[in-house]
Amino acid sequence: MDKYPEIEGKIAKTLEVLSHSYATIRAGRANAAVLDRVSVDYYGTPTPVGQIASVSTPEPRILVIQPWDASALKNIEKAIQASDLGINPTNDGKVIRLAFPQLTEERRRELGKQVHKYGEEAKVAVRSIRRDAIELYKKQQKKSEITEDDLRDIERDLQEMTDKAIKDIDALTAKKEKELMEV
Repeated sequence: MDKYPEIEGKIAKTLEVLSHSYATIRAGRANAAVLDRVSVDYYGTPTPVGQIASVSTPEPRILVIQPWDASALKNIEKAIQASDLGINPTNDGKVIRLAFPQLTEERRRELGKQVHKYGEEAKVAVRSIRRDAIELYKKQQKKSEITEDDLRDIERDLQEMTDKAIKDIDALTAKKEKELMEV
């Protein structure tokens, strides 16, 4: 539409955050994005794993984490154990291996609920962007900066943008749920 670049930007950011959240949900295969939420205590500073180690995927179900500083190995292991990944790290003194097991039916359901929750949160965020924008334009109309007809057109445009964003969220959610069921 390009009539409302600020609002479109906020909606695009919401979709981007949702995509990133979905990438962090492990679906039975190794994916370095699952480590994005894991912070390691590195010399007193919470640091993402990717900033203190290289992460590789030598096999479809295994992640190998090799810290650049060997002294960080124990802290990385502790951070992974404390996280909600549900995977026990294997430390051989040089690298940490994460073996991703096949998903059980129960774990798939849990992850499905998490996917659904993220989707709902994104929808709420989009609706709140629409609500805030409409209030802003209503104030402009009260100050006689825009007409009632303009306000009606703007509300219609914002509703169309919201509907499109909700469809996009539903599509992303369905894709992720399908991915969880296929593994």
